[in-house]
Amino acid sequence: MASYKPVAIPVVPKLGEKITQDTLYWRGYKTPVQIKEFGAINKIDFSPVPPYNYAVTASSRVHIYGRYSQEPIKTFSRFKDAAYCATYRDDGKLLVAGSEEGSIRLFDISGRAPLRQFDGHTKAVHVVGFLSDKYRIFSGGDDYSSSVWDIPSATETVSYSEHSDYVRCGCASKLNGDVFITGSYDHTVKVFDARTKSSVMTIEHGHPVESVLLFPSGGLLVSAGGRYVKVWDVLKGGQLLVSLKNHHKTVTCLCLNSSGQRLLSGSLDRHVKIYSTTSYKVVHSFNYATSILSLALSPEDETIIVGMTNGVLNVKHRKPEESKEKSQKKRQPAYRTYVKGRNYMPKQEDFYVSKPGRCILRKYDKLLKSFQSSKALDAVLEPHIRLYTPEVTVAVMQELNRRGTLRSALAGRDEKQISLLLTFVTRRVIEPRFTPVLITVADMITDIYQPVVGQSALVDKQFLRLQEAIGREIDYQEELLEVLGMMDALFATLTEKRATYLEENKSNGLTKTLDQDISI
Repeated sequence: MASYKPVAIPVVPKLGEKITQDTLYWRGYKTPVQIKEFGAINKIDFSPVPPYNYAVTASSRVHIYGRYSQEPIKTFSRFKDAAYCATYRDDGKLLVAGSEEGSIRLFDISGRAPLRQFDGHTKAVHVVGFLSDKYRIFSGGDDYSSSVWDIPSATETVSYSEHSDYVRCGCASKLNGDVFITGSYDHTVKVFDARTKSSVMTIEHGHPVESVLLFPSGGLLVSAGGRYVKVWDVLKGGQLLVSLKNHHKTVTCLCLNSSGQRLLSGSLDRHVKIYSTTSYKVVHSFNYATSILSLALSPEDETIIVGMTNGVLNVKHRKPEESKEKSQKKRQPAYRTYVKGRNYMPKQEDFYVSKPGRCILRKYDKLLKSFQSSKALDAVLEPHIRLYTPEVTVAVMQELNRRGTLRSALAGRDEKQISLLLTFVTRRVIEPRFTPVLITVADMITDIYQPVVGQSALVDKQFLRLQEAIGREIDYQEELLEVLGMMDALFATLTEKRATYLEENKSNGLTKTLDQDISI
């Protein structure tokens, strides 16, 4: 009996990922550290001074973490309800946070009790931060108002009620101590100057605004809301420069790297997109387990932290650069040691002993070898094979069909197994590389289980999905054929008819003959 030959899996060429400098740079972060918080993480803010600790706002607490610590080194918990938007001052000595009860608390990093409490909002305060003069605080709340507070006197200096919905995000200019920006669920972004009694600019984002960001130069403003990230030119009166739609769910947070050359956006679609601020194209992306609510980069881009809806803090540190000093390695054997004798040709008097290589068979190959067709098909319908390497599943089906045992392998299955088979066929039958085999499989399944149609709602539903998928594919093919016919007609009209070499010679010869007759 001939030795068994394993099933040949067809290899389809895949497009390789384009490796760029950004890809190498952003891949240079270590495996993330997961820290569990008490609730959804609505804000992460790094201290602007070494050692670059960061404040995490979740539930009714504000935790301060060291850069490499996995336990909080300090906790502020003087909140009756949820805390929001804990933000450092530029010198890293003070921290301000809003709360669900409408009050704003100012903390000294070295203490525990609040230094000041600002009361004036009637509803939850989701936005709070320091103006760049360091002695005033701006805030925004669910009462549709925005306010400026004086720290020494703990009083409200100016209040604005121009938004018509919740104020949920804001930022302050680093160049002008009187300018701050707020974004609201009324789809607008407003620029305020504390010296005036009304906003100085209003920008229509078009969706509820979840995050705003001002470039260090103060000339560009970024707003995020819905699936869009939009960049505006403030110096030109709020002119829209670019609208980015790379997420497929709501964008919740924005962040800039230390040089301002890369913009990061986090979304409920579990992705962090990284854009170049020169071309505004996506240069890299990160995937996470659940929806993202907050995002922060350390001042030196050494650490990237993401806060998620399930209360998990994902912390990635950059790998340290390898030392360039040449380490003295043990000298390895020369190349000729490994290839010695490989090309030796046996002589006539030599006795050649061959050592056959051991062939390790996969599970489905072992079952096929022992003629267990049904079990072999079950083996390639396991999730890790049918989802990630469907070509293996199709190759085994093709082998069973070649042997003439595919029908018996498909027969005698229960409701769950039939549904699994139909789901796989429906999903993959439209792929050109699988279509010839899976059409045969679909025909056999239909013939075998036609008598039991109507007895199971689950199986009937899968048959209808298969019918719809094949119907859609036929419609696409018909449309493509129509387009191809149009293109052929177009190309035919554009092609100029050129005289052939023989026609040119005949015409030249005829002309010469006529010329000779006329001369005679």
